[in-house]
Amino acid sequence: MSEDKPTQRVDEPAQSPEPAPSGDATASGAARSSRPDEHDRSDNHAGDKAKSPGETTQDVSNESVTAARVDQLMPSDATELEVVDVRQGMFGIHGSGDTSGYGGLTRPVVLRSPSTRPYGGWFDEVADRFETVLHEHGTGEAIEKVVVDRGEITFLIRRAHIRTVAQLLRDDAALRFEVCSGVSGVHYPHETGRELHALYHLLSMTHNRRIRLEVAVPDADPHLPSVVGVYPTADWHERETYDFFGLVFDDHPALTRIEMPDDWPGHPQRKDYPLGGIPVEYKGATIAPPDQRRSYT
Repeated sequence: MSEDKPTQRVDEPAQSPEPAPSGDATASGAARSSRPDEHDRSDNHAGDKAKSPGETTQDVSNESVTAARVDQLMPSDATELEVVDVRQGMFGIHGSGDTSGYGGLTRPVVLRSPSTRPYGGWFDEVADRFETVLHEHGTGEAIEKVVVDRGEITFLIRRAHIRTVAQLLRDDAALRFEVCSGVSGVHYPHETGRELHALYHLLSMTHNRRIRLEVAVPDADPHLPSVVGVYPTADWHERETYDFFGLVFDDHPALTRIEMPDDWPGHPQRKDYPLGGIPVEYKGATIAPPDQRRSYT
């Protein structure tokens, strides 16, 4: 496990989120790959609030990043951000320098705070009905928080309830999310106690709507219930997420690796996975991994 880093919170000017019209919000698998830093969600961290963007410098992990810098990187609809880490360079290189050309890159890792009502559009209708159904079935505590961001609505669900939640979303006539189009994973090493996230992208063909569910679990106990019994299409998706991130989906009918060999050590899409090097057939030379190459400047 990575060493815990202090957390800072940064306030930004709030603007009312404008969700995409029905059918336009697309389920984004980018939570796992193309924008992991921006889509981070958690409310388990606390920190000091900056006075305003540009006025206060946040010191995180012995690196300095200004609130103005965060303001440049984050969208204007963010109301409150929690900086949990600051990444330097392309590969997190420390000490030896960076030969990738990205040595000056500074990227804060931020978490979203809960969105406030009204969410806008049909988001409120779905959220109201969802909460009503949960209370009717005695699982009103299943939702940790709701985040509206980039035209998508995400419900963070406590892991013990994910299977029940999935079934209620599928079966209720006013919700009717009949399709799980994908299950993906994200690894946030600095979100202590919530390092691994599972993302579920749900589609209602009846109402032409898309929502996301998110479950966070600790690296020390990466178990959560499988939803294959509700959405059979999640079978291979859960296997891939287990293979690449180490999330263990309990009661999955055959939870084995699907991409890597069965005896492969580790989970390749975790951020602490070694970047690897390339053997070269020249006097036993080796091209070192990018985070271990020396600097020429």
